[in-house]
Amino acid sequence: MFGDAALGLGLVAAIFALFLFVSLCLACIVRLQAHPNAVAADIRHPVRHAFMATLPVSILLLASLGIHLFWGTDRTLDTALRFLWCVGSILEIAATVWVISRWLKASDSGGIQWATFTPVFFIPVVGNVLAPLGGVSIGLEAWASAQFGVGLFLWLVLQTLFFVRLGLAGPIPASLAPSLFITVVPPSIGGLSLLQLDTPVTAAWMMWGIAVFFLMLALTQISAIRNQAFSMAHWGMSFPLAAFTSLTLRMTHAPGGAWLQHPATLLLAITSLLILGLTLSTWRGLRHGNLLVPGN
Repeated sequence: MFGDAALGLGLVAAIFALFLFVSLCLACIVRLQAHPNAVAADIRHPVRHAFMATLPVSILLLASLGIHLFWGTDRTLDTALRFLWCVGSILEIAATVWVISRWLKASDSGGIQWATFTPVFFIPVVGNVLAPLGGVSIGLEAWASAQFGVGLFLWLVLQTLFFVRLGLAGPIPASLAPSLFITVVPPSIGGLSLLQLDTPVTAAWMMWGIAVFFLMLALTQISAIRNQAFSMAHWGMSFPLAAFTSLTLRMTHAPGGAWLQHPATLLLAITSLLILGLTLSTWRGLRHGNLLVPGN
């Protein structure tokens, strides 16, 4: 919709995303060496262990982005992107199996505890539904489709478990209210992946409708979110809105989707402002030393 200007901004954002990824990887290596017990505690933690899946998810995202921007421009680069995508895909499957296998244990040994079951557990699922976004273009459509199927199945299971958790343990803590936006991600990315797999556009519209429903559900918690002091949990709103905005922009080109052009543009502006606000708040919190503290 925005032509070369959007492509230019996308390239800048891609370079910045790669810089952040490398910086965070280096920071994680330093942390592992300096505080191995803290890393081990994260792995054992009933909630934080799910964040381990953000590494393969990030690799898949960066690989898919590189494939869409540079695929076919250089044979060596194509090989590197295919390798990066395969590494992310395999690590994502491994992370998913590891997280789900924990739930087979007793609750006091790392199994499911209803009070700690939050949308954060959707993170390992998200990476699997991402697979077709890059896998189709590099000729691995069969594998990408199979991995997408795993993510689609587990999304339905996790969504059911989350509703059961709400019934058994009550609302999630107010400090985790932003994580409700994560429920928007699977249908949003699922819709994009279905379009990439050339499935009937009706299926993508269904996914878009489900994403709208979960977005509306998450927006009911805006008051609770605004009443919370800023923490890293607020970043839980960014990727879901970006994913939903991407799907909405794609649906403007689908049959019957022309009416979404103005709403999609507004969504893009809101998402961009939100990410800018989160970035500034993060920078402010780091400067004041009140961000990276226990509980945040």
